[in-house]
Amino acid sequence: MHNYNWLDTEREALEQVGLLRQLRNVMSAPTGTINLDGRDVVLFGSNNYLGLSTHPKVIAAAVQATRTFGTGASGSRLISGNNELYTILESNLAEVKGTEAALVFSSGYVANTSIIPVLAGEGDLILSDALNHASIIDGCRLSRATKKVYQHCDLEHLKTLLSESHAFQRRLIVTDGVFSMDGDIAPLSDICDLAARHDAMVLVDDAHGFGVLGADGGGTVEHFGLEGDKIIQMGTLSKAVGALGGYIAGSRSLIELLINRARGFIFTTGLPPATLAAANAALDIIRSTPELRQRLFSHAKCLKTALIDVGYTLLPSETQILPVVLGSPQRATRIAESLLTEGVFAPAIRPPAVPSGTSRLRLTVMATHTEAEIQQAIAGFASVFPKFC
Repeated sequence: MHNYNWLDTEREALEQVGLLRQLRNVMSAPTGTINLDGRDVVLFGSNNYLGLSTHPKVIAAAVQATRTFGTGASGSRLISGNNELYTILESNLAEVKGTEAALVFSSGYVANTSIIPVLAGEGDLILSDALNHASIIDGCRLSRATKKVYQHCDLEHLKTLLSESHAFQRRLIVTDGVFSMDGDIAPLSDICDLAARHDAMVLVDDAHGFGVLGADGGGTVEHFGLEGDKIIQMGTLSKAVGALGGYIAGSRSLIELLINRARGFIFTTGLPPATLAAANAALDIIRSTPELRQRLFSHAKCLKTALIDVGYTLLPSETQILPVVLGSPQRATRIAESLLTEGVFAPAIRPPAVPSGTSRLRLTVMATHTEAEIQQAIAGFASVFPKFC
């Protein structure tokens, strides 16, 4: 019989360097304050940026869809799982993103690992930002294309790589729109200019920009005033939209090709009807309620300014993601645990989610945080600072 003792060794090695992760039980809805392992704490570790997962209209839409269609899709979309709610959702997504069509996947991770191998393969080149999401990295691996990583948001480095790329059949530039661990925004206008000069495609992962950036919440492309049909846009329904799933928005030809070649689409059961209905309702709220985005960024500015005044080092985030850089994973973990005793949940982010030496607390603000919850977080950070900093 195979010896499994190595599993314990691997686990202990993670624990010794402060990289062992454990699951916590959330025992309430993801509002500004949650019940975590039986205790109420202020939540600053959620992607529910606009608070829509608990919006009454979103919940009502999900309940009605469940009553009408049941709890599950019962099949892949190409067989029996293509509920009519998909048609409405994909039409709405295409309209918001300014593209001809859109296609919904079971998750953002699946969307990236599905589309990248369709866009690039052997003989092609993918140029990927150094801080891109893990799903992009895995999608590049699955594609079997040559991959070159350009330094984070470094246009000169990207330009150099593009100038050396003309031996490849196709060129694909892939970038996050809003970088999930740093909170900064990719220089998308300049990237698109470079792509046009070198006949390259651009794929932007707008998971953390969709619903938040742009006058109507359209995301990074709208934020820069770019034409939606010039860029392939990927995003999620699990962040600002408050539901579940991923999507690709682009030309009708691209969407038809994905339906026939994207393995993560072909071989996956459709999303539950409640999820589709919830996403549709949330999109309506996003487009009609700009004050939610205004409140989100007001909260983020207030919290960021206060933490810097206390003495913390924050990366120059432009969004609702506020990274408090602490260095070692052990230090980040200790401060996160101390904050919990102050009633503030700000989870430690450690390698491999971030580069070595940049472990941090990644604070994510919600539009529905109350002023009292923001002030509780500030007080908690101020109390902890003298002990560790």
